[in-house]
Amino acid sequence: MPNVTAETATGTVSFEAPAGKKLVLAIEDNGIDILHRCGGNTRCTTCRVEVLSDHIGERTDDEQAILSTKDGISDNTRLSCQIRLSENIHVRVINQASVAGIDPGTRPED
Repeated sequence: MPNVTAETATGTVSFEAPAGKKLVLAIEDNGIDILHRCGGNTRCTTCRVEVLSDHIGERTDDEQAILSTKDGISDNTRLSCQIRLSENIHVRVINQASVAGIDPGTRPED
């Protein structure tokens, strides 16, 4: 199982998650209140993470299209709803419900 290290507003959390699981769900299932306002449909960018691992993977076409409309997006920025876990990954969670003071949104489908 891949190991996920997530830097959050309250510290760093590490956990294992099943291969093939969406990163956004793995993060949420391990107690991190990541935002996902569009329910994992590649529309809102609230579930974005900064990938700190060497391998960041390729963005999907939909992911690239929506991220290109936002300012301040680095090459390491990915949407966690579009990443299927296959290997160890280290990320910084950019948007959390507790920090934003809003509901995280509809849980994305697996």
